[in-house]
Amino acid sequence: MSDVNQLPNNSDDENYRYTNRLIYSASPYLLQHAHNPVDWYPWEEEALAEAQTKDKPILLSVGYAACHWCHVMAHESFENEQIAAIMNTNFVNIKVDREERPDLDAIFMEVTQLITHRGGWPMTVFLTPEGLPFYAGTYFPPQDRYGIPGFATILNKMAEFFKTNREEVYAQAESIKQYFETRDRELLQHIPDTSIVIDAEALDTATKTLLQDFDSQRGGFRAAPKFPHTMNLEFLLHMYVRQSDQPEAESAAAQPTEVSPIEAVRQSLDAMLRGGIYDQIGGGFHRYSTDAEWVVPHFEKMLYDNALLARLYLHAYQITGDERYSRICRETLDYLRRDMIHPDGGFYASQDADSEGEEGKFYVWTPKQVEEVLEPIDAEIIKSYYGVTATGNFENSKTTVLTRAKNLEAIAADIAMPAEKVRARIAEAKLALFVARSKRVWPNTDDKIITSWNGLALRAFAEASEVFESETYAEIAVTNATFLLENMRSSKNRLLRSYRNGKAHIHAFLEDYASLALGLLATYEATFDPHWFSAAQELVNEMITLFSNEDGAGFYDTPRDHEKLLTKPKEIFDNAAPSGLSMAVEALLWLAAVTGNTEYRSRAEKILLPLIPEMTRNPLFFGHLLCQLDRWLSPSQEIAIIGHLDDNDTRDLLASVRSRYRPNSYLACAGPGDTEAARIIPLLQNRQQIQGKSTAFVCMGFVCKMPVTGKKELLAQLGDTGV
Repeated sequence: MSDVNQLPNNSDDENYRYTNRLIYSASPYLLQHAHNPVDWYPWEEEALAEAQTKDKPILLSVGYAACHWCHVMAHESFENEQIAAIMNTNFVNIKVDREERPDLDAIFMEVTQLITHRGGWPMTVFLTPEGLPFYAGTYFPPQDRYGIPGFATILNKMAEFFKTNREEVYAQAESIKQYFETRDRELLQHIPDTSIVIDAEALDTATKTLLQDFDSQRGGFRAAPKFPHTMNLEFLLHMYVRQSDQPEAESAAAQPTEVSPIEAVRQSLDAMLRGGIYDQIGGGFHRYSTDAEWVVPHFEKMLYDNALLARLYLHAYQITGDERYSRICRETLDYLRRDMIHPDGGFYASQDADSEGEEGKFYVWTPKQVEEVLEPIDAEIIKSYYGVTATGNFENSKTTVLTRAKNLEAIAADIAMPAEKVRARIAEAKLALFVARSKRVWPNTDDKIITSWNGLALRAFAEASEVFESETYAEIAVTNATFLLENMRSSKNRLLRSYRNGKAHIHAFLEDYASLALGLLATYEATFDPHWFSAAQELVNEMITLFSNEDGAGFYDTPRDHEKLLTKPKEIFDNAAPSGLSMAVEALLWLAAVTGNTEYRSRAEKILLPLIPEMTRNPLFFGHLLCQLDRWLSPSQEIAIIGHLDDNDTRDLLASVRSRYRPNSYLACAGPGDTEAARIIPLLQNRQQIQGKSTAFVCMGFVCKMPVTGKKELLAQLGDTGV
């Protein structure tokens, strides 16, 4: 293990016994392993060359900073000197942060699922010296247990297998390589059948199929573990709006079923806001629930989850007017701006599940801990409201994950106190618990800034600023957009993926370009500063140049000049966050609507059409892309308003547009005579006020309506009833 000790110890703590090459990394996850006795390399040419020079197989370990089981395996195995000795003797060891390198993660996760029929993190992959995978797994305990072979056992077996069965190793690696080559050829040849008529029936079929997976007892989809499935719920909101706007349509989705789209959304949102997946004290959502009832979460908090869920609750509020959804949206955004923002405006990636070496310790409570903070009557109210008991509900620890266990009105009746007074006491007590909890040892924050995830957060704040008429949220959006455009570019003006400690690195991926473009377009609609629109269009044009398939019918996840890997990743599924492909389609359709450039729409069509059969068969994996299919099939509303932003009449017209959830509308605004805005945004061209009044122009389905100056007339043109 001499290689580990040859590196300088750059840590402030000189008591570390070991320091490896990860000490030079920007990633907090890699830095967590910089003092392992393992002779780790980052993914780089030096490591790959070393494997071939020494004729050693590669051990690739992939994880991320907020991953609980990644920490467990690190403590059990990577900090174990005996296991490290086996690794260093027999392998070239490479550690990858999946959040920095989604390309590597996607490829080797597919390999892991191909070999084991399951996936997750930590991910462990064994490669030939040439970088071809031949075996893979996820978490391994240090020694044989749980019916799982121990990591030491696996290491010794793989080392021996490579030494004594080299021909079989390369045969397995070659079969995996052939799998990817065959799959890639099929993807390139996947050309849509233009003779097929595509209509709303595809959306109806997808909705019906999706609702078959809905858990009508507990909300959400399928059984435990329960993930938010934000994009699937967004799609159901799209379908609710579609059905509401077309009540006469006789579609499969409009027929009576066990649950309607809006009922499925409301039941899911209600279950999550009551459950332990939501941080009842500090706001924001944990990663997922380990049980079907949404009670006990995996406690890591991810930026992308919170950005997506904030928008979902915002849209549900716009549709239903339910103030609970407004509150959850605000609390989630306020959590992000309080705990997850860099001083210069970028949002951090995640917060760990663990603190003081224990998962969830920061978040759980005992009755005694509550009683130490609150007056007796308030402690009793809180214990009843949040379900804090002596036995607890978390892993036999006699601690409680807070949930909305009892109705506020029922508590008020039990103690003969007016409900509003109970509500006020709960609010005060919640603040006191937050202050007390803040004195605990906090979970670590992964403070790298990921472009694509920031794009999601940017969009959430921008949209919320419109709906809530919040200057604070608008300022956060503008500051974030400014930070990203100023800091996430290379010296050659290429967009970069990850930033930390004043330095950005790694060429951006498709998801980074598309997500940031969407965030900038939302920022334009929140501020009507054409700079943001121009920046978004520039990104999309650059995205087309860098990521287009050879036939121009889609996009790869990596740019044309990316390092050569086992395959060129091309993710079509939406996972925990929207795929780069589905966000690219949305950005193309948005620009097509506002600019009138049919090339954007044509590119979106070439992606959507061949995937429609798969989307309708497996809608659970295409939530965001199904939303884009709805956009493509729906007559979009392009709305231009000419008027000064500080004019009350202009504000009234804008408020009319923003008064409800309009997923397929696009909004532009400029002052009269603003030729620069009209130059950048074609939707504003040749628009003039009527009799000097703020004026709205609505186009729908390639047809423009007469300009109007009144709120009532505008709402009527937009199809709103009851005006």
